[in-house]
Amino acid sequence: MKHLILGTAGHIDHGKTSLVKALTGIDTDRLKEEKARGITIELGFAHLDLPGGIEFGIIDVPGHERFVRTMVAGAGGMDLVMLVIAADEGIMPQTREHLDICRLLGVKKGLVALTKSDMVDGEWLALVAEEVREYLAGSFLEGARVVPVSAKSGAGLEELKAELTRLAAEVEEKRCEGPFRLPVDRVFTVTGFGTVVTGTLLSGEIKVGDEVEVLPSGLTCRVRGVQTHGRKSDKGSAGQRVAVNLQGVEYTEIIRGDVVVPRGVFHVTRAVDVRLDYLSSAPRELKHRSNLRLHSATYEVPAQVVLLNRNSLKPGESAFVQLRLKEPALLLTGDPFVLRSFSPPATVGGGRVLDPSPPRRRRRSAEALELLQVLREGDDTEMIRLLARETLFSGLSLDDVAFRSGMSAKRVEAALTTLLSKGLLVQVVREPRVFVARDQFDSLKSHLITELEGYLKENPMKDGMGKEELKSRLPKRSDPRFFGPLLAAMEKEGKAVTERDLVKVPGRKAATTIDQAGLLKKIESALKEGGTEPPTIKELSDSFRCREKELLEHLNLLAREGKSVKVKNDLYYAPEPLSLIKEKLVSHLKQKGEITPPEFRELTGLSRKFMIPLLEHFDQEKVTIRVGDKRVLRKG
Repeated sequence: MKHLILGTAGHIDHGKTSLVKALTGIDTDRLKEEKARGITIELGFAHLDLPGGIEFGIIDVPGHERFVRTMVAGAGGMDLVMLVIAADEGIMPQTREHLDICRLLGVKKGLVALTKSDMVDGEWLALVAEEVREYLAGSFLEGARVVPVSAKSGAGLEELKAELTRLAAEVEEKRCEGPFRLPVDRVFTVTGFGTVVTGTLLSGEIKVGDEVEVLPSGLTCRVRGVQTHGRKSDKGSAGQRVAVNLQGVEYTEIIRGDVVVPRGVFHVTRAVDVRLDYLSSAPRELKHRSNLRLHSATYEVPAQVVLLNRNSLKPGESAFVQLRLKEPALLLTGDPFVLRSFSPPATVGGGRVLDPSPPRRRRRSAEALELLQVLREGDDTEMIRLLARETLFSGLSLDDVAFRSGMSAKRVEAALTTLLSKGLLVQVVREPRVFVARDQFDSLKSHLITELEGYLKENPMKDGMGKEELKSRLPKRSDPRFFGPLLAAMEKEGKAVTERDLVKVPGRKAATTIDQAGLLKKIESALKEGGTEPPTIKELSDSFRCREKELLEHLNLLAREGKSVKVKNDLYYAPEPLSLIKEKLVSHLKQKGEITPPEFRELTGLSRKFMIPLLEHFDQEKVTIRVGDKRVLRKG
């Protein structure tokens, strides 16, 4: 079975609803007001089965100019359009606007039903048919079959069905691959079942039991039941009209324009980059930062038009544009849209989404315009390369690649393989996969090398720079997870070497100036003279009239040379007196088996100021182990 959506289009009172009823036996006007006034106000739905396994879902749209926004909501999922023109009136204003809307929304094929053909004579009918053909020249319906029909007498209905069957063979079904998307065009409640939404499934398959999310609100619920063309089913497929019974959400919480999608797969956007076709019928120039209404699928949202490479757009011109949305919406790459003015309400343009999640663009940016041109033309590898380049140091995730490019997983993997093999892209995070353009990766690497060398130049007495310190020097907009791959690349190129938590420059040794060397000797002498109770850092700082930071650098250099030992942050010992204390402690423990703090004080003659730090130091050095208030010799 081939599932397609057929939509009507045309001026009010040209017989769209009557024709659908004649074809299907279904009256799509269901509201009391519609029946009382004799006009279609809301979208109507019917289904038609044709020979050869063709199943049409039919969307009957209102023709009145006041309900064009409703018409657009119904036109979003059309595969074919049936342009309805009354033989006794010919082409009218909504005929033109509906045709523009169908073109902008990407409808490629259709036919013309010349209704009320029984109300005119043959000569007039031929004249109207010729007028229609001339009007359609240059449009997507150029050369389309014009079929005279009468819903009243049934004349021409079989010819109309035959032409629909022929056209159906030329149209591809919507693809079932990928996650499902169901834009909601109706929502209501059914006693005993609860909330029901209807719409045209744009992609994928929706099944009973699926966990779903309603965007943009983010409400979560479960699929309790599915109907396709009025029949109960286990699932709905892309291209079908479906009714979905949702469990766990009130019908008042959902509105037309919401989209039902798999839970956690899609996210909404507040801006999209597009190629905008501004209609030649538009009443005036479109100025930068104009406010219009964006219509796509079943929703509409106010949008500000940011012209990226000009100050205004004349009727009939096209340009790259960023649309900044007043409210969040779900838009994907390739989605068609229509723009309508607020006052007077009229369709002025439309096009397709190029990037559903762009950064805030700088106007007249050559890089942005280059990317948009490639997104429009569809070169897979170049598209991903430029997307990665645009993210600068923040990286491009695999999900971002798929979402922003609109490519299938297979195409994404093929393009990534090419870019990685050519060295144009670097994978910097394994899971989830994140990529950086080679130029940006090299720039980050150079930045870290500069930071490392600068730090060691400012701190000549230090052997290296702490890993965490160097990591903190990454630009704020980059991901800290990039540090590992960057450091590995630096080491591979011989620009850095890692020893424990220090990053060093190969071949470099800590150096001292003559003045620093003099201070080193003074500190070394002071520690030796202090013996078992050496001066603290503060005392040394006061004695030598230098900053504590500078003193610490010298003490650490002495420690690296084996000329001092750090016992705690503000206490360093000369190696010899510390070694003597250790020998006394070990000898005592071998004889007695244990020692208490008072016994240690008696053994060494140290005050509490030195005794406690030393006991903790020997614990850390794994000489002793604390058991309650006592220390014992650590085994081994």
